Formats: sequence, structure tokens, C-alpha cells
Amino acid sequence: MVTASLAGPAVVAPAQAASEIKIVVNKQAITSVDLSRRVAFLRLQRQSGNLQEKARKQLTEEALKMQEANRVGAAIPDAQVEASFQRFAANNKMSTAQLTQVLSQAGVTAEHFKNFIRVQMTWPRMVKARYGSESSSTQDLVSKMLEQGGSKPSTTEYILQQVIFVVPQNKRSSSYLGARQGEAERMRGQFSNCSATHDMVRSLKDVTVRDLGRVLQPQLPGDWKQAIESTKSGGTTRTRQTDRGIEFIAICSSKTVSDDVAAAMVFQAENDDGAGDSADAEKYLDELRKRAVISNR
Repeated sequence: MVTASLAGPAVVAPAQAASEIKIVVNKQAITSVDLSRRVAFLRLQRQSGNLQEKARKQLTEEALKMQEANRVGAAIPDAQVEASFQRFAANNKMSTAQLTQVLSQAGVTAEHFKNFIRVQMTWPRMVKARYGSESSSTQDLVSKMLEQGGSKPSTTEYILQQVIFVVPQNKRSSSYLGARQGEAERMRGQFSNCSATHDMVRSLKDVTVRDLGRVLQPQLPGDWKQAIESTKSGGTTRTRQTDRGIEFIAICSSKTVSDDVAAAMVFQAENDDGAGDSADAEKYLDELRKRAVISNR
């Protein structure tokens, strides 16, 4: 299943430096260009943490998975990858040309994303074939639901903004935090809609507004989930203190949706007990790691 979601405006990536081999997985080279594209992809997904390490881990594991898929003749054909790429674009209200442009401007490229799609579609089927698990692609999940006599479940689609009143670590005294809390509460009291947020913070010091874009209910971060779900469209959550400072989330809009991606997410959330597929998949991947020759440079 393709679980990636793109968020926020694309940023033009700097020109690629000369490619260098950074990882070798069973004689397959992963280059600095591959890593930079995956880092750009992780940024586009608004992931945090050590993105270089995440990129290394993901690309190494994906190489192992696709080498095994090619060995057993289970790789997904190009036509299915293209169809999934088209569905992903449609689900994000874009044409394939627009999606390709977004990926290119962000430094990811359509080819890199399609390679990601191929792994996402191939690996669950391999796990299913190996262990008889219920792993499947988005379309497989939706088909299964319909075969069982149900209709596509719906979920809530949110358009969100995150407002951060930055508090540096060296200024985390109770008085300064209290002052920032007061500023954030005053802004919440004046909030009218997301289109005005950026203008509202122009006169404020050290305030960041992040446009989080489209987020489906199953994708909501755990630390904000309850607050977002209990806030009406057009309102804001209460403020909370984080490692960045004082924050709140603005609910730009919310609506009920029932597309294939939403349906698959809901279906998996309702049927995943945290074991089964994930345990089998990790066991399979661990076997591949133990047999592999991996060199990091």
C-alpha cells in the first residue's frame, strides 16, 4: 500500500552534487544522489529526526526487499506502478504532470517516488505469499472490503496549520514561557481563518506558521489527535508546551471523505492488532539482513 502523503509547498532543491557511492547492498550501489532524493522525500512528508539516517535505513531495506522480489519473480510490473502513481495524483487532487512537477521541484523526482511505490506494492504481497498473512495493497484492501459486503468506510480529512511561538532552550524560565503563552492565547482569541494567519504573525517575534496541508484522521499525530478531533472547523486547539515552545493547531477545514486511500487506512486501523503482518514482515526482513553483505561508506 502506498502510504506516503505530500504536504506543504514544494521547495526547489539545490543542484545535485557529483554522485558518490554511499552504501553497497549485495553489490547494488546506493549513491549520494539516491540519499539526497530520499531525504527530500522525507522532508516533503514533513518527517523529523535524523533524515540522513532514516534515508540510509529505508534505501538499504528497500534494496533488500527488491533483490528478494527479483529473485523469486514477484516484482510488481511497470503498468501497475504507473496506475498507482496516477491514483496517488488523483487522490491528492493533481494530474500526473502536476505531481511530477511537485516531486521534481522538491528534489525527489517521479522516478524515485515510483521506485518507492514499487516496493510498497511488492513487499506486502511477498510477506503474504511467504507467511499467508493479510498484507495487501490499497486496491486489494478496498476490494476485500467490498467483497465482504461492506461499503468504503469514511474518515475525516483535515486541512491544518501549526502555529509555534518559539522558545529557545536558554530562555525556558517560567516567566518567559508564561509571556509566550499569553501571546499565543491572544492570537488564538483573534484567529478568524487560516488565510489570515501568516499576516497575523508578521508583527510578532519568533513565531512560525507551518501549513500542514491535507491530513486524514488516521494520520493525526498521537500527541495532537484528541485536541484536533475535539476542535470545530475554523477553530484552534488549546495551546500546549513542546520542545519548540508554545504551540497550537488551527483547523482550517474538515470534511468526511471516502476515497480508496482513506478506506484502506480505516480498514487497516480497524483490523491491525500490532502483530501478524508487521511481525511476519520484520521476520522476513531480518532473514534478508542476516544473509546480506552491506557496506556503509
